[in-house]
Amino acid sequence: MKKDLNFGGWSCPLPLSNYPTIVLGHGSGGKMMADLIQHLFAPQFNNEMLAQMGDSTILKIPAGENNELKLAFTTDTFVVSPLIFPGSDIGELAVNGTVNDLAMSGAQPTYLSAGFILEEGLPMGLLGQLAGSVARACQEARVQLVAGDTKVVEKGHGDGLYITTSGIGLIPPGVNIAPNQARPGDAVIVSGTIGDHGIAIMSVREGLEFETVIESDSAPLNGLVEQMLAVAPDIHCLRDATRGGLAAVLNELAKASDVGIVFDERMVPVRPEVQAACEMLGFDPFYVANEGKLVAVVPEKDTEIILAAMHSHPYGLNAAQIGKVVETHPGLVLARTGIGGSRVVDLPAGELLPRIC
Repeated sequence: MKKDLNFGGWSCPLPLSNYPTIVLGHGSGGKMMADLIQHLFAPQFNNEMLAQMGDSTILKIPAGENNELKLAFTTDTFVVSPLIFPGSDIGELAVNGTVNDLAMSGAQPTYLSAGFILEEGLPMGLLGQLAGSVARACQEARVQLVAGDTKVVEKGHGDGLYITTSGIGLIPPGVNIAPNQARPGDAVIVSGTIGDHGIAIMSVREGLEFETVIESDSAPLNGLVEQMLAVAPDIHCLRDATRGGLAAVLNELAKASDVGIVFDERMVPVRPEVQAACEMLGFDPFYVANEGKLVAVVPEKDTEIILAAMHSHPYGLNAAQIGKVVETHPGLVLARTGIGGSRVVDLPAGELLPRIC
């Protein structure tokens, strides 16, 4: 296996071939994680379906003569610390994260599985509380948990609880959403305020207090996507802005579609308290994780009707067009600043907020 690894082209901050062991940055959603996937994992499991590299993989299933079903399939692991945080917990997060990955391909999420890795010493009452959160989140997202597994590891080897979830969903006919579908002239939309989840986790972990409680934005987005597709089925790209935040998503889409993206910093919705916290901690909110926000790339002609549909849904009230897709500087993302200049918004290099999902 070792002889098949291709370390050529591994990128900054340091070539990953220089790392003898895994570091937190390898799970950041940024450059280090992208290199790990591209140069270590992808060559070992190379196939047409894995190469889609979306939030979920689209599987085409023959269904009678000249017909086929399109299913979306995804899996994710949740290792957030602490297990309970303002506005949500690891149980709700596990369901919503997998539901959202399916929804980003336009699928209607249907079935989930869950694997629970329990650490010896985890209070039974806490486990019951988190299992209840899983059940309530499934009910809100209109999915069923139909398979599962439970393992227990020795004390000191599990950090309380890890959850792995997988899901499948059905993609309606005529829907063709993928990371490589962005086209010059398309509008770029974000569904609401960014950075809420990452700052909520940090505030609890570091004991920070603000004038108002900053809560996670964890939410199932399949209902919002359904309303968007109902008015404009020709949506080109959807991504939920989790690890690496808005910046990571825009860079992934720009590279996958070989286009440039330009957005206006002043148009990106950020809660004042989140902005203040980022300034205090030295973070850029564009790189902070979210768990209930999506980025949509849509044909310019459909922008207003899609925004109207989003504004009519509880999880899209603050949706806004923030930029557009351009032919120039393919693969790069530029931000127009408040003083009239511009700056390159690159992938994050390492880990800003470890253990946020």
